[in-house]
Amino acid sequence: MILSIQNVVKTYGNYTAVDHVSFDVPRGSVFGLLGPNGAGKTSLIRMITTITGPDEGAILLEGEKLNERTPEKIGYMPEERGLYKKMKVGDHLMYLAQLKGLSEAQARQAIGHWLEKFDIKDWWPKKVEDLSKGMQQKIQFIATIVHQPRLLILDEPFTGLDPINTTLIKEEIGNLNEAGISIIFSTHRMEQVEEMCDHIVLINKGRNVLFGEVQDIKNQYKQNLFRVETEGDLPAEIAEHFPVKEQEKGAVTVQVEEENKSNDLLKYLIQKGVRITRFEEILPTFNEIFIRRVAETGEA
Repeated sequence: MILSIQNVVKTYGNYTAVDHVSFDVPRGSVFGLLGPNGAGKTSLIRMITTITGPDEGAILLEGEKLNERTPEKIGYMPEERGLYKKMKVGDHLMYLAQLKGLSEAQARQAIGHWLEKFDIKDWWPKKVEDLSKGMQQKIQFIATIVHQPRLLILDEPFTGLDPINTTLIKEEIGNLNEAGISIIFSTHRMEQVEEMCDHIVLINKGRNVLFGEVQDIKNQYKQNLFRVETEGDLPAEIAEHFPVKEQEKGAVTVQVEEENKSNDLLKYLIQKGVRITRFEEILPTFNEIFIRRVAETGEA
């Protein structure tokens, strides 16, 4: 495990922001940290990055309790970006890289690599305030990963990016993960969770209400729904034999009692001489799972 959250509690006065939360982030994973607004995600991130400390419990990074060297092992890109508008891009990145423990020579080499990789070498002397929001986002991303962190925390990393730059940053996140960097990905965009994450934790009202592998969770919440597409019309009496949820010309969605009963549906259609062009199980989207689980825990 790259990170272990062990029975962590964080309070602010009489308000409990994080309430005995426990979960582990597997090494090398892309891990989704999910939850509605006010769930406790930001409080958790602030503790992981040592901005604050837990009131109870423990947080371990690579098996060690957090300490003064922890920030050098972590790259954190907050949702609210924090660049100094009046500084030049190169000076800004040099400053932040050296704060993370790089020497001047190491910082200059690493920054040059990323500016060249993004084809923005001529941005070095530009002031941050002269860049567009999307350009600033690229600089923020470089500042987050320039020191080659062991753990990368990204909070809504695609906000403000156009589709081309979203794809670019998404590809670089994938490359970093393939290179062995573990990633915590916090977002409200559930389609991005399905696309990018292999594990998730869902926090609601300061508590862990769902944790596990993405595919396992989708299987856990499935309802044995199957969609069949055919050439020509379906048998008019199909609803007499199977619970039909939706039906249209050449397609039907059926709910069976058990997953293996889908074979009965196939057998019935074949016996009726139906030419099947597509047959698939419909798994719930993460958006549907998110809404359902949050509603179950008392906050729709």
